[in-house]
Amino acid sequence: MRSAIAYGSTKLEAGRLRYGELASNTGDLFGLFNIMGPCGIELRIMSSGTGPEADGWEHVSVSTIRRPPNWQEMNWVKDIFWDEEEITMQLHPPKSAYVNHHPYCLHIWRPLNEAIPLPPVWMVGPK
Repeated sequence: MRSAIAYGSTKLEAGRLRYGELASNTGDLFGLFNIMGPCGIELRIMSSGTGPEADGWEHVSVSTIRRPPNWQEMNWVKDIFWDEEEITMQLHPPKSAYVNHHPYCLHIWRPLNEAIPLPPVWMVGPK
């Protein structure tokens, strides 16, 4: 997770929640942000940062008020918080482990202490 957040800290910082329970300070890697996404809809983004409370994971959740974020929006958020060459993932856990506090929220994850394996490129499609 890169520092706050190299992309365009002005746009992200302008949307940072600065008061209340989920408030954070300028430059923090964690916090809650409300910013206009690339498809013209406001995205609510929550970042866990990389401190001890992150429990070995970098995590960003992305939601809207009307629908789940689409691929373009999720990819855009990924590139704000991580370098374009870093591997991150979205997970489909077993149904017994589902937690759904918001019907239109998706998550991006990256473990801090291990590499995410990738399938062979040929299995994904022709390059």
